[in-house]
Amino acid sequence: MSALLLIFIFTALLFDFLNGFHDSANVVATVIASRAMSPRAALTMTALSNLVGPFLFGVAVATTIGNEVVHTEAVTIPVAMAALISAIFWNLLTWFFGIPSSSSHALIGGFIGAAMTGFGAAVIHVEGLIKVLLALFVSPLLGLGIGWIAMNFILWIGGNLTPKVNQVFLKGQWLTSLTLGLSHGTNDAQKTMGIMTMGLVAFGVLPSFRVPAWVIAASAASIALGTALGGWRLIKTMGAGFYRIRPMHAFASQIAGTAVILGAALLGGPVSTTQVISSTIVGAGAAERVKMVRWGLAGQIVLAWVLTIPATGLLGAAAYWILLRIL
Repeated sequence: MSALLLIFIFTALLFDFLNGFHDSANVVATVIASRAMSPRAALTMTALSNLVGPFLFGVAVATTIGNEVVHTEAVTIPVAMAALISAIFWNLLTWFFGIPSSSSHALIGGFIGAAMTGFGAAVIHVEGLIKVLLALFVSPLLGLGIGWIAMNFILWIGGNLTPKVNQVFLKGQWLTSLTLGLSHGTNDAQKTMGIMTMGLVAFGVLPSFRVPAWVIAASAASIALGTALGGWRLIKTMGAGFYRIRPMHAFASQIAGTAVILGAALLGGPVSTTQVISSTIVGAGAAERVKMVRWGLAGQIVLAWVLTIPATGLLGAAAYWILLRIL
């Protein structure tokens, strides 16, 4: 292997690690806030499910990211590296300020910005880009709606029950958190698989786009390690920022999040775990009482949601311009 190829692989796995570190809040925040599990137990279980998830549900998202967004001619080493660098920078910036943002949006934005800077708008696959953008922007709305429906259903069936029903929701979160972790690992690790495989094609290591087993294993291990270490700033924001989360809120949001994220993974749609889980938490809270939700924080997350792709597109363009002169 050349030194440049090793640097590329390291950068891709660093992004994957930071993705897990950054997004661990999405999976564990509600289960910790509702006191269903201890923080360490929640992070450990989520890390293990992140490790297993990518092996269970195929590589449809990786194929979308690596093979359906830009033409083959734009799949170059500087483009792939620029996309990763811009996403890494954005993840670190938003983590520092404790703002939940999307690693998926960041990677796609950097990828598009770098490719368009190097080869022009004509290299973008319009159909693939529409598929990606629909998945990224529609999924939070689905999460909001399904979270609202799930919470209303729980309130309906629990209206005549005693407070002891909370024990059911506390125990039930062991299962819902596990399935949410599996869906997170399935969807998010595949983004790194896609960009890594794309780079291996550009390096000539692979003759065509086909995700090797070692790429799946390395991506799964990297995101699991990042998740195990946990982004505590974001866990605090997600778990306590919107409202005081009780077991039934956590249970409803986890069911809704799993449905949206895993469904998108099976269809090949890359979604933002951060945005989906944030919206399911808001939907569950609003179903009980609209005024209990701190809508100011929700507005900040929406602003980050809107700005991430343009911002990382510019970062990706700048990174590409610099890398082109270095490489």
